[in-house]
Amino acid sequence: MTVANPLLDFSGLPRFEAIRPEHVAPALDVLLAQAEAAVSAAEQVQPVTWQTFVAPLDDATERLWRAWGLVGHLQGVVNTPELREAYNSNLPRVTRFASALGQNLALYRQYQALAASTEAAGFDEARRKVLDNTLRDFRLGGAELDADAQQRFSAIKEELSALSAKFSQNVLDATDAWSLIVEDPARLAGVPDDVKAAARAAAEKDGKAGWKLTLQMPCYLPVQTWGEDRDLREILYRASAQRASEFGDDALDNGGNIDRILALRAELAALLGFDSYADYSVATKMASDPAEVLGFLRDLAARAKPFAAKDRAELEQFAREHLGIDSLQAWDLAFAADRLKQARYSYSEQEVKQYFTEPKVLGGLFSVIEQLYGLRVQEDSAPVWHEDVRFFRLVDAQGTLVGQFYLDLYAREGKRGGAWMDDCRNRRERADGSVQTPLVYLVCNFGRGADGKPATFSHNEVTTLFHEMGHGLHQLLTRIGELGVAGINGVEWDAVELPSQFMENFCWEWDHLQ
Repeated sequence: MTVANPLLDFSGLPRFEAIRPEHVAPALDVLLAQAEAAVSAAEQVQPVTWQTFVAPLDDATERLWRAWGLVGHLQGVVNTPELREAYNSNLPRVTRFASALGQNLALYRQYQALAASTEAAGFDEARRKVLDNTLRDFRLGGAELDADAQQRFSAIKEELSALSAKFSQNVLDATDAWSLIVEDPARLAGVPDDVKAAARAAAEKDGKAGWKLTLQMPCYLPVQTWGEDRDLREILYRASAQRASEFGDDALDNGGNIDRILALRAELAALLGFDSYADYSVATKMASDPAEVLGFLRDLAARAKPFAAKDRAELEQFAREHLGIDSLQAWDLAFAADRLKQARYSYSEQEVKQYFTEPKVLGGLFSVIEQLYGLRVQEDSAPVWHEDVRFFRLVDAQGTLVGQFYLDLYAREGKRGGAWMDDCRNRRERADGSVQTPLVYLVCNFGRGADGKPATFSHNEVTTLFHEMGHGLHQLLTRIGELGVAGINGVEWDAVELPSQFMENFCWEWDHLQ
């Protein structure tokens, strides 16, 4: 039987084609009530065991976070005014629940009792790690604060959530709001044909003549790298650098949001007894303190700066002697660097890009996965949020399902910039012996193909795709059955980049490049 509200349907893959903004609040009414009931029961349960205490809590909260995760994901990839309103209006109640959960002293005591029990002495490494992380997070969540401090802590967390969402939305809106119609084809000299074709189509869609340039990366980067019109490069550079700032629409200015976020973070850290927000931040990371982080960065800078200065001097000399640019500006760097590579090494990224067609890149990526892990990537079908999205399954040598992933490669209006991996559903081993397989999103912002031709990627974009697939594999290949430490969960945020960096290396291996 199909559940009327798709956000309440956990029977299979998310029904993205059916989710509407009006589903959000009713689904949260149900899921928050279930989670709160589970919390109330957990506060009283005796004896405190994994199955009587942790498992029921995981059941209720997992459903809540999975549904809310779908809403957050859609807000990032197909943002609409209606969906944004549904997200923003429900964000405070979700944040309040999370804060209350982290400050729940009764639950904290129950977890302490479980950690001290004879059962816990026999836990495997995964469950011990879950317990350690949970006790730490209660302390960092304000469970040990007095009532007034807890109330202020919760208010800060709620305001920070709203400010973070507003910050991202302002950047998205400022990016989508800016465009430039170019009518003189001479101004687009050097810009690749596929980029010009896309710009022409965008202008025609708006009923305009000429070419529509935007701040989306598939347009912005090629103009910066290959566009010969220096004034045009400067216009786009300044527009990009000034997005959501005091130089644009006042309604989208993030300056006040930044100031407020910094002030609230400092206050939050002080409430918990930390000297700074940096001290609070590293409490869940590998670095021991901010001084260690700064020491690492300063040492890296000292080692790198002489080489950077040498490269800069060479680039400035080349720009003067060969490009007629006496004063190298920020909007000249990519252009001058590309010309220098062509002159010195006969290397043209635009020429190389033609070899990195989407079918070849995906085929190469999936081949690397098979060689490394003995796993095959197969095309699969699922409801998706946009026609661009493709869906795949990962199977082992016996054909057994390991996990599945969505691949959303192209930039578009209403989609947050950048590239990222996120989990839709984590791996979990249930008490009945069944296994919930992981499900992840892989999102990029590349240019689509034009005139019926497949998309082509720069080597940097290929590296980006391999990087995000590394995060995806971290999530997909986990063998841990506990939600709190499966995949990237529970991994220090300065360690989580290891699998992605590992996968990037194969973009430089000649056997794979061929």
